[in-house]
Amino acid sequence: MDISPLISRVARGKNGSQNLSQQEATLVFDQLLAVDADELQLGAFLIAQRMKGECSDELAGFVEAARLHINDFSAVVAPAGAVDLPCYAGKRRAGHAYLVAALQARDAGIPVFVHGVEHIDGRVTAWQVLQDAGVKRANSLHEAADLLSADGIVYADLSELCPDLMRIYGLRPRLGVRSFANSVARLLNPLRCEGQLNGFFHTPYADYMAGANRLLGQQRSLIFMGAEGEPELYADRQKLVVRQMGVRVRRLSFPEAGLQAYPKEVMDLKLLQQHSAAMPHGELDEREAIVVQRMREALDWASSGRSPERWREE
Repeated sequence: MDISPLISRVARGKNGSQNLSQQEATLVFDQLLAVDADELQLGAFLIAQRMKGECSDELAGFVEAARLHINDFSAVVAPAGAVDLPCYAGKRRAGHAYLVAALQARDAGIPVFVHGVEHIDGRVTAWQVLQDAGVKRANSLHEAADLLSADGIVYADLSELCPDLMRIYGLRPRLGVRSFANSVARLLNPLRCEGQLNGFFHTPYADYMAGANRLLGQQRSLIFMGAEGEPELYADRQKLVVRQMGVRVRRLSFPEAGLQAYPKEVMDLKLLQQHSAAMPHGELDEREAIVVQRMREALDWASSGRSPERWREE
């Protein structure tokens, strides 16, 4: 199929660009994910989408296309009550409190599937922390499902889950800007877990990602402005949270804790990794303890669908 007409529709500029349908987005991105894809078309499409901005239908279509490039996607599924935790931002200002909550959830019988990228320049990634905590890394979906059933938590890297998407994800240094591949990776849910927690950095993506999950048939997801873009709620004041349950999408509000705001200063990366490794052993300050509590509630909800009493719909 010649996808140039679809690229043309997206790339017509500020006043002329058009959104693609979910089916069209699947068709065009499936071809661009191929190893032998036209590099000029790929670059043009990524930049055109960056300038236009993605809609929910497009994001859902892009996710569907990426899933076509995951080995055994339709053959493997997570255990009941499992939670998908995509971690694609890394941290540089504070410890990984959300991973402490994930390890606690594991201990409470909630399976947690973590996926991301193992290295991000200038940041400490989820894998670097989980590796220190003894969490195993899966090389395939089958292995991930087996380890999740056996250990209650597992990590898988995008480079092994979907190398074709990783190739596009890794183009940021050449493009100069982040592409929609970052959002697609966050929505990928490779093991089709019942629940998903998803952090984002830019406000408009709350509704786009919730809408995409609704179109993808996700059972339930909590999508929120996360600390440094990771799936970590804030302790002082949570800016934006969207809850998606089937076709129902609602915004939530959390009571303010009145604590110190999230740190603004960048930490030494070695010290940050050491601190994150110590946190699961109880080395938490007051702010971190509140974050862990809130993330435990979010993980419990994502697994069971039971909302904490403190959650309020706006």
